[in-house]
Amino acid sequence: MKPHSHNHGDKGPSRGPGRGTGKGPFKGGAPAGAEGHDDRGPARGGRSHGANPKPTLRIQTTTLWEYPSQHYESATSKMQGDKNYVGATPSWVIWQLLQRYTRPNDLIVDPMCGSGTTIDVARDLERRGLGYDLSPSRPDIFRADARKIPLEDAKADFVFIDPPYSTHVDYSDDPACIGKLDAAGDDGGRAYYEAMARVISEIHRVLKDRRYMALYVSDSWRKRAPAASSQRSQSGPAEGTVSGIFMPIGFELFAMMREHFTPIDIISVVRHNQKLQKGNWHKAAEEQNFFLRGFNYLFIMKKQDGPARPVKK
Repeated sequence: MKPHSHNHGDKGPSRGPGRGTGKGPFKGGAPAGAEGHDDRGPARGGRSHGANPKPTLRIQTTTLWEYPSQHYESATSKMQGDKNYVGATPSWVIWQLLQRYTRPNDLIVDPMCGSGTTIDVARDLERRGLGYDLSPSRPDIFRADARKIPLEDAKADFVFIDPPYSTHVDYSDDPACIGKLDAAGDDGGRAYYEAMARVISEIHRVLKDRRYMALYVSDSWRKRAPAASSQRSQSGPAEGTVSGIFMPIGFELFAMMREHFTPIDIISVVRHNQKLQKGNWHKAAEEQNFFLRGFNYLFIMKKQDGPARPVKK
């Protein structure tokens, strides 16, 4: 059965954030090592607590979100997606979004579905989940490129996406994988950002008017090649200040989304990555004068194409 042949239903647009009752290309492989500090490891967004019970999920009320685990536990599930899947989105982040911006039976779309975390959270909250990926990791994820989503216009009630943060994770062998495009390559990141512009345009197309989407992303930093660092240090500032390349991916993607959507808010999601618990990484960050990524952006946007609704008096 093709994804676009599903009977998705068609509910009226949301009148605003209302609580319900309740990464892209294949995210596999391993971090690139010392060069990559976007830290997309298996525990990205949370750390394991073994047999200790996880705290009860509650709606976050500030723009600083934190939860001590990658996954939450509910009456129906103890795991969403795959905890060992490199680049897996913290399921509790998706839970927060769906509680605020969706209703039961809404169609939730993830065009870079990875290990299926979004689908699992949607089902847990009695929403309908539809996931796509270049390299599907399980049968209920459909093979598709996020730059050309096989879904009719204005069908999704909510879209969530966790895209690649440049090239630090080997997501897939597929040459079309956006994760193979360097946000700081010889082209200045042009290919990566052009690809992401197409993805964002597709999200706008499939999303219903007056409904919401969210993009979860981090900036990135990596070490320069030794020769480049040496040459720069001879004629410029101290080597520690030029030892790496910073990629403001979050700001760049936010600017692209503003061309299609109305910003609702920006959330900072605290990261509890395994690297952040290792003293040698902190020592390197201090000695080489760079920063480890301590948070992810969560950009929440609304599609508002039609005329504004009249205010009831």
